[in-house]
Amino acid sequence: MAERKYTHGLRLSVQDAVTVLEIGDMEIWDGADLSLLRDTIFRLVYDENVTSLGVDMSYVQHVPSGFFGMLFDWYERGVSIRLMQPRERVKQMLWFRKFFIEQKETVFMLYDGEGINEDVSEDLWVETALEEEVRFPLITTTH
Repeated sequence: MAERKYTHGLRLSVQDAVTVLEIGDMEIWDGADLSLLRDTIFRLVYDENVTSLGVDMSYVQHVPSGFFGMLFDWYERGVSIRLMQPRERVKQMLWFRKFFIEQKETVFMLYDGEGINEDVSEDLWVETALEEEVRFPLITTTH
């Protein structure tokens, strides 16, 4: 497995012909981390002709809102995208369940099919809303 370093602790390796980006052991990524990923992916795709990318998610608990949009933009440009070792919290995110499919154990590939049944997902949102309403009843005024 070849490995080299880029700026700010970002590490790159190649696993099964996939260039894997690892941002380190941070559980929460911020906008600067997302910018570093974006710039690195840009260099890899345009300067080094990389067409298959993975992002190591083994430490990540929370990602910035633009993360999925950035990945999908690269996917639409023909880059194969994988998330490696995502934690359970990330796997439960709606965008993850909708657009990622397990390729092999701990590796999930971005695709534009239907990963989850949206009707069931909507039912989950309705159930959650009902639970919230029971805990916090709506206050109504009568005139």
